[in-house]
Amino acid sequence: MSSLTHFDAQGQAHMVDVAAKPATHRVAVATGRIEMQPATLALIESGTAKKGDVLGIARIAGIQAAKKTSDLIPLCHPLALTRVALAFALAEKGNAPQVVCTATVETVGPTGVEMEALTAVQVALLTIYDMCKAVDRGMRITDVHVLEKHGGKSGSYLADPQG
Repeated sequence: MSSLTHFDAQGQAHMVDVAAKPATHRVAVATGRIEMQPATLALIESGTAKKGDVLGIARIAGIQAAKKTSDLIPLCHPLALTRVALAFALAEKGNAPQVVCTATVETVGPTGVEMEALTAVQVALLTIYDMCKAVDRGMRITDVHVLEKHGGKSGSYLADPQG
């Protein structure tokens, strides 16, 4: 396992110097889900939530969040993102109606975009919670993780499909 890179020799936090790293195409895909009551999922699916188009607004919130990641996570580098895409799947897994969010983020740069993909997913799911909390305060955000990343010196990572 590699050592932690966000600490200097004295143990002080610092932003990693990426100036000497080559710019390469970087891609990260993250996912997560929000579980809810069947009636809440039906509201989202029908587009009749009081606050409007839940998934449309969650998509925009996720895109904005990816772009603002370095403002939220102190040691993240500001990046020129070349693509941010969010997809939603409505499903009933067992007895848990849910919305699954998947974010794909890309850049050409010296550092990866995993944090941007994770931030996009989290904020999109939080937006769904915010827009539906009046009818379902028991929603649960869960299973947020990186599915895959490509590019850079460390190469590719694919999450174990078994979890």
